[in-house]
Amino acid sequence: MPVHVVLPYQLQTLAGTGREVELEVPSPVTPRAILEALEARYPMLRGAVIDHAAGERRPRLRFFACQEDYSHEPVDTPLPDAVARGEEAFVIVGAISGG
Repeated sequence: MPVHVVLPYQLQTLAGTGREVELEVPSPVTPRAILEALEARYPMLRGAVIDHAAGERRPRLRFFACQEDYSHEPVDTPLPDAVARGEEAFVIVGAISGG
């Protein structure tokens, strides 16, 4: 089953997609597996979500699944079954900052 990923506007624009994309993600479904599938399908996003040199998410992006914040969890943490089954989306949120 495809995994649903909701992208922030900045990534939608960069990838030329809509708000939500569907990806085939191998099991176990983890943030890393989703992001690797996202970058494979949309190469222009490579490095936009994960800093590959540091191996960490970009500081202005957050990850959510089933209304839980996975931003500070290791990227190899298995996500809930509802995400793996395509019932719930993996949501990438761009931070809002300013002053």
